Amino acid sequence: MQGTLYRGWQQGLSVTWTLGKIIFPVTLIITVLQHTPVLPWLVQLVSPLMGLIGLPGEAAVPLVIGNTLNLYAAIGAIVSFDFSVKEVFILAIMLSFSHNLFIENTLAAKVGVSWWLVTAIRVGLALVAAAVIHLVWNGGGEPAQFGLISQHTADVSGWGQIVLLAVKKALLAVVQIACIVIPLMIAMQFFRELGLLQLFADKSAPFARFLGMEKNASATLVSGLAIGLAFGAGLMMQAVKEDGVSKRDIHLVMIFLVACHAVVEDTLIFIPLGIPVWPLLLIRLGTAVLLTVAVSRIWNRHEIKKRKEAVHEHSYGSF
Repeated sequence: MQGTLYRGWQQGLSVTWTLGKIIFPVTLIITVLQHTPVLPWLVQLVSPLMGLIGLPGEAAVPLVIGNTLNLYAAIGAIVSFDFSVKEVFILAIMLSFSHNLFIENTLAAKVGVSWWLVTAIRVGLALVAAAVIHLVWNGGGEPAQFGLISQHTADVSGWGQIVLLAVKKALLAVVQIACIVIPLMIAMQFFRELGLLQLFADKSAPFARFLGMEKNASATLVSGLAIGLAFGAGLMMQAVKEDGVSKRDIHLVMIFLVACHAVVEDTLIFIPLGIPVWPLLLIRLGTAVLLTVAVSRIWNRHEIKKRKEAVHEHSYGSF
């Protein structure tokens, strides 16, 4: 047990160091840019477009960073601005659906699913979810509380104070992420070494069948749910190869996972932003289930139609 704990701790520190190298500079740079004419000019430029989904122009910064890099970098950008609870929740929903597009979607393509299809689904879900929340939710106007990080921009003067404020925000952002990542990595290490991930894969076979997949797709589904598209791509490709998952099922798995993957990690990392994470998880999971079931039903009808047409053509030829 001590060995497992140590390996999980080491893994947690390693992941924290890797993510910290992204979060720290992003938070630092954006905080400094807030006190220059550059960022306000960009914000003013995109404000009309962001207003359509209930976000201020500043929200474009974490969205761009999150979609080109990852959620951790986006969080580093979010804590650099003063957003309301509703605005942070909309950002969290959008980034949950659509983040790290270049890396994760390229890895999805390695499994055999079109890069453009995955991108269209993720970006489309992000925009639709943001618009719905903006129109439906009338609350959340109070300033967001970013855990250890103050939601108010301090009055600073001079480059020395600006840099000091930026360093403080960047360090606190890394500390809060470490508080989530390290326990998560320890828990994942125990799950792996105790064989709980495989056990969960076996238990999730009925859920996979409900989504319209065969039983052999459950391991692929679980690996993506547990550790995400980027971290779980290797396991997913191995499962496709060894378990003989069909092209249809891998497309259904990927459709589900682009809407809802790494459910533990991608949900917990938003806790420091002070938003309700249970609605965030339920929206992602519900969207993934409904979308996958709908695509599965449409796919089945299309295959049945093709088979009927093939039988009809064969019968006509024989006649």
